[in-house]
Amino acid sequence: MQILVEEFPRTVFGEASNTRELMDCVQKQTWDVVLLDITMPGRNGLDVLKEMKQTRPRLPVLVLSMHPEDQFALRAFKAGAAGYMTKETAAAALVKAIQDVIGGGTYISTAFAPRLARQIGGHTDKPVHETLSDRELEVMLLMARGKRVKDIAGELSLSVKTISTHRQHILRKLKLTNNAEIIRYALRNRLVD
Repeated sequence: MQILVEEFPRTVFGEASNTRELMDCVQKQTWDVVLLDITMPGRNGLDVLKEMKQTRPRLPVLVLSMHPEDQFALRAFKAGAAGYMTKETAAAALVKAIQDVIGGGTYISTAFAPRLARQIGGHTDKPVHETLSDRELEVMLLMARGKRVKDIAGELSLSVKTISTHRQHILRKLKLTNNAEIIRYALRNRLVD
């Protein structure tokens, strides 16, 4: 945050701790850009992005996430994001990305650009996990990292029943039978380290 204060000295910053606060800010304030995380308490950040784009279609949204680009960037762009970057990205790249999207452009990292081009050109077979909803993919990745249903529910501010329902959908869509197979699938497809 300090780098942003230094680079944009006359800027007013706002912060929301959950999706409801974020939507309130977007509806009541006039922002030049929104930095959005995918994993937020309450609703999935990509679902909020879609709603935000309906409310304020010209508002540029830069997704800044802990999830690697190959997991969520394409989904973020389809939902209306103007850019996607991971939290490990250098501060100078963040400043450039913000400048790009505020100026009406799009930010795509040089590492992700070839994959995006293949996706757009239709030169790729979609992996089965692409059939998962955004929230199902998020839950699957947390499960693949060894988190329990109860812990995931707490982290995402959802009920254990909701997470269990997502787990059942994941198992059915991926044709798996248990959590160990989810972990193997995620490792085999390089979705987790």
